[in-house]
Amino acid sequence: MKPQILLIHGGTTFKTRKAYLDFLKNLKVSTEPRIRWRDGYLDKELGNKFEIIRPTMPLKENAQYEDWKIYFERYFPHIKSNVILIGTSLGGTFLAKYLSENKFPKKIKSVYLIAPPFDNTLPGEDLVNGFKLKSDLSMINTNCKHVELFFSSSDEVVPLTHAKKYRKKLPNSEIIILDNIKGHFQVSKFPELIKKIIQKK
Repeated sequence: MKPQILLIHGGTTFKTRKAYLDFLKNLKVSTEPRIRWRDGYLDKELGNKFEIIRPTMPLKENAQYEDWKIYFERYFPHIKSNVILIGTSLGGTFLAKYLSENKFPKKIKSVYLIAPPFDNTLPGEDLVNGFKLKSDLSMINTNCKHVELFFSSSDEVVPLTHAKKYRKKLPNSEIIILDNIKGHFQVSKFPELIKKIIQKK
């Protein structure tokens, strides 16, 4: 049986309903398909070797931590030991919060957090609705010894100050700063992550 990868996508949070509605009114829309590394590219590179599970978390455009927690835990009966967890953006913050507050029911092989916001000091977004991290994150490394965080040096959404904050709280984890990834990891390929996963297989 193939080892599993469980990937938690990103999302947004808002302090008020008005802010959320303003976001919807001004959101840029397009009929063009979005090409993202976590879709076809991930399947192409890892689909033959891994079972890739992608929960669609509730109301990602106006995410609530408690909703995500409930839905996340619904997947536990389907998860096998030695699962790999990947969280992108808000999905990374979600995994950091969950794993710092709860004992995961299965053995985790690796955790990869991709540009996870650390706190509510983001340039143009709010990190609210229950996603605030506790001060002690050490339980993340209790749940999994192998934790890596990826950040882009040119990320306009989650600046490198957040990487520094995670480094202080998770001294036993690896923080990787990439200069070749532009922006908030909105790229079609992510070979650095693929290499890490294959090496740990």
